[in-house]
Amino acid sequence: MFFDTTDLRNKEIYLHLYKTADENIEKEYVPAYYFKIIRCVDDTEVGQCDLRIGHNANTKYAGNIGYEIYKSFRGNHYASKACKLLFILAKKHKLDKVIITCSLENIASRKTCEYCGAKLVDIIDVPTWHEMYKSGRRKTCQYIVRL
Repeated sequence: MFFDTTDLRNKEIYLHLYKTADENIEKEYVPAYYFKIIRCVDDTEVGQCDLRIGHNANTKYAGNIGYEIYKSFRGNHYASKACKLLFILAKKHKLDKVIITCSLENIASRKTCEYCGAKLVDIIDVPTWHEMYKSGRRKTCQYIVRL
């Protein structure tokens, strides 16, 4: 079940839902929401984010939240602001925690995690069966936000 997302906004940005994805048990994908991050002042798209609902072996490594800020809009904390809006939606789904993962080398993403209140709990080995391993990532930083 997917919830209304029109309340996911603050003074700077809002999240525009452009698609949802149902659970895929075979691939171990949990249900997910996909958003465009839009700047309020001029309705400019500054990036994208997603929220994956639930916890399983896949989200342990890939996390519940993903984000990308387009190059020309970086440095404005849009990703951490989007994460905080996604926490509202995660609470609606009764998640007690949200996992955010990123590569060791991605300093900007690690700072985003800190800015949105996530705590680094571990640097974990990515298992060989995971898609991230197949794309070259061997370790990932695992951050958790308690909701």
